Amino acid sequence: MGGWRNWYQELVNSKPLFLTIYTTVIVGIVFSSFYVFSAVYSPSSASANWFSSPPSISHSPVAASSYINVAPNFSPTLKVSAIPPPLPQSRSKQVKPIWEVPQTKRLPSLKSFQLTKELVEQRVQDNIIIMTFGNYAFMDFILNWVRRLTDLGLSNILVGALDTKLVKALYWKGVPVFDMGSHMSTMDVGWGSPTFHKMGREKAILIDSVLPFGFELLMCDTDMVWLKNPLPYFARYPDADILTSSDQVVPTVVDDRLDIWQQVGAAYNVGIFHWRPTESAKKFAKEWKEMILADDKIWDQNGFNDLIRRQLGPSVSEDSELVYAYDGNLKLGVLPASIFCSGHTYFVQAMYKQLRLEPYAVHTTFQYAGTEGKRHRLREAMVFYDPPEYYDTPGGFLSFKPFIPKSLLLDGKHDLESHFALVNYQMKQIRTALAIASVLNRTLVMPPLWCRLDRLWFPHPGVLEGTMTRQPFLCPLDHVFELNVMLQQLPEDEYGPGIGFREYSFMDNPSVPKQVKESRLEVQLCDDTLIDCQASSNTSSPGILRFPRHSSEETFKIVFSSFKDVKVINFSSMKNAFLNFTDKTREERFRRRVKRYVGIWCCVDSHTPGHIYYDMYWDEKPDWKPVPPQTPGDDHPPW
Repeated sequence: MGGWRNWYQELVNSKPLFLTIYTTVIVGIVFSSFYVFSAVYSPSSASANWFSSPPSISHSPVAASSYINVAPNFSPTLKVSAIPPPLPQSRSKQVKPIWEVPQTKRLPSLKSFQLTKELVEQRVQDNIIIMTFGNYAFMDFILNWVRRLTDLGLSNILVGALDTKLVKALYWKGVPVFDMGSHMSTMDVGWGSPTFHKMGREKAILIDSVLPFGFELLMCDTDMVWLKNPLPYFARYPDADILTSSDQVVPTVVDDRLDIWQQVGAAYNVGIFHWRPTESAKKFAKEWKEMILADDKIWDQNGFNDLIRRQLGPSVSEDSELVYAYDGNLKLGVLPASIFCSGHTYFVQAMYKQLRLEPYAVHTTFQYAGTEGKRHRLREAMVFYDPPEYYDTPGGFLSFKPFIPKSLLLDGKHDLESHFALVNYQMKQIRTALAIASVLNRTLVMPPLWCRLDRLWFPHPGVLEGTMTRQPFLCPLDHVFELNVMLQQLPEDEYGPGIGFREYSFMDNPSVPKQVKESRLEVQLCDDTLIDCQASSNTSSPGILRFPRHSSEETFKIVFSSFKDVKVINFSSMKNAFLNFTDKTREERFRRRVKRYVGIWCCVDSHTPGHIYYDMYWDEKPDWKPVPPQTPGDDHPPW
């Protein structure tokens, strides 16, 4: 105590300068102690849920600028009155961070989930709200959409729920959600179905409801993914009423400017568009909503395009990238398809790579095999979050190194014959791998698939003129395989056991656990006439097994039963790796199953119909040729 008095007396007798210093130090210690204690004793918001991990904040200046306000350290002497400063938008302390799971066990009243200006205002940042909507069938897409944004450091997010099941599910995940009051089915809806069109009308209703709140709105479909914070990009065009994506597949610019509106011949796509709450935008949204509500046969995207193209042009100014549209007052910009990517510019053309640009988004359009095809494409690109069990499945994985002769890949013309020769050669290897995966009860990691020709739903010359599609190109699996069929629960008594599969990029995904990647057996196929090539579980060296070609189902089962605990079995080749199934009934069921795994190529322009069926067992038909059905009776899959 005496020491404290001596210190205090010394402080009082000191010079004013030191008095100031001592006072500052004491205040600093008090505030620092308060901060430390508040941090230590604050409740943890961590969740055991795999989607509830805290977002990784980007350290790039662009990303950081979207959520950090830096005040100037001087007092400006020049008063500027032409541009008023933005109003501060502090968040309510009661608003929970995204992914923070509610502590209560009781769901709040559904009335509290209704869309109101106050609800939106809680999540708004810099006067912008980012929204998507969907039903329970798209739960995993919605969680992925939210996770990608929070990983980018964005939290001004709201999800509209078309059914109460989704409201409850998202609430318990800690995802900001509101009830759209649609009472829609929780099941998946097919593209073009009446329910699909109803969802489109819900989008127009939602936009018309939100814009009068006075916030900028970034509206997105759930089947798209954000790869980079887009808000700084939209801020470059403050005069735009609407910035929309498009289905443009031919580049109009080679940098990150808006697409040249005069050269955009494709439809504007309503899966990604940014709205400002201007009178022109609100007027357009209201008329668009009324148009599609008055006629349920009008697809929301067609209605949007018809209405906004009612008047198109001129440019807002000589140097502007915007165009007057709709009523001659609305200012429209078309987002560049190279970096606000469609399923074609991203997965087929890889336009952003060729132009050395950073993509902001990818929307899974221009794809096949329904929702399953969309999900698989995002998995191939490693931008889809799956639960941990997806990356460490019971039974383990089977992979192989594909082989393609240079002549099949590069030589000769890119035509139907060379395309099918290339695909069929790969298909035969995949067929063998599927058989071995079935025998060993393992999940097959698909190889990369190469194509010479693009697949579309209308006649074309092989690749679309003016696009940046390179031949050959790494094509999405849904160009050849019917992923929705592969994932169906087909009856085992008719089709044999199901065969799990993963995307070609699976082993490169950082989500695959270390213990999976390191538990690996390399299988080197060899000729059984060689002395050191025997059907045995003895490895020639640690982690390497020499195994005879043309081995039967029984041989596979005996040898590989010793490696059930190995997570990944990788074959050096699939050429002549498998002879046959021991049980002929099982073989017939396997054949019946995998015949349904492949689809069509489309389409030639010299014949109707113009599609050509892939055939999993093409090599058993000496006279097989890639030709479209010649008669209506021929127009069916080869099974």
